[in-house]
Amino acid sequence: MKLRLIAVGTRMPDWVETAFADYSRRLPPEYGFSLNEIAVTPRGKNADLARLKRDEGEKILKALPRDSRLITLDERGGQWSTEQLAERLRRWQQDGRDLALAIGGPDGHAPEVLSRAEESWGLSKLVLPHALVRVVVAEALYRAWSLNAGHPYHRA
Repeated sequence: MKLRLIAVGTRMPDWVETAFADYSRRLPPEYGFSLNEIAVTPRGKNADLARLKRDEGEKILKALPRDSRLITLDERGGQWSTEQLAERLRRWQQDGRDLALAIGGPDGHAPEVLSRAEESWGLSKLVLPHALVRVVVAEALYRAWSLNAGHPYHRA
């Protein structure tokens, strides 16, 4: 199973790039964890938000590897404990399909992306900055993997 994070947004601060790279390197190489950045569609004064979300959604769907499982990151999604995420990670690995996690644009995911997704993951009831979501997702995946592998990183 390969892991891919598809994120709307580019030009992240250095601390985001550093932290994301650190947790990405910690994951086992067989996951091939990668990041696919999609440019935010420019928003003007009287922007048609539905059209902008649709444009970004089309780009997310085009970036999906064929036959992959899509999980959207959304504050309305299910909130999982580390143990629940570890169990999901085990099931996803057993399924064998590649996994894509998608972070939408400033106005959220397009309906087409949400309908294509098999699950939606809410990291918090708070709306988090997209840059921070990248880091939290990478760390959470590493923590879940470490729990499954019996690695001492997760001590709870």
